[in-house]
Amino acid sequence: VIAIILAILGVMISIMGAKCTNCIEDEAAKAKVMIVSGIMFILSGILELIPAAWVANQITRDFYNPLLPAAQQREIGASIYIGFAAAVLLMIGGALLCCTCPPKEKKYNPPRMGYSAPRSTSAGYDKKDYV
Repeated sequence: VIAIILAILGVMISIMGAKCTNCIEDEAAKAKVMIVSGIMFILSGILELIPAAWVANQITRDFYNPLLPAAQQREIGASIYIGFAAAVLLMIGGALLCCTCPPKEKKYNPPRMGYSAPRSTSAGYDKKDYV
């Protein structure tokens, strides 16, 4: 339940921080909001992975327990695999949001100084002497 709430909050925050919205005007603040949204997606994926792995471990342990009757042994079903896939997709999506929206830092650019080549003083003919 906490993973679902965290993922919904992450979606809402990512909509506010998207480049196509005007909720936040500053580009650096938008990038930070997207990073926070990505972190929320990663945490949601981890929180979803924990119960899926826990249940898979319990089912596997019970399946290979010789003292447990065959009627009580269960197999890993599709819902566990869907839980694993959803957790992985949430973590990949969160990582992509964190990596693709780094805040742009202002870099110091020194002022450009114009360079002009020195004039050559040739000892040849003068333009006035040309016919």
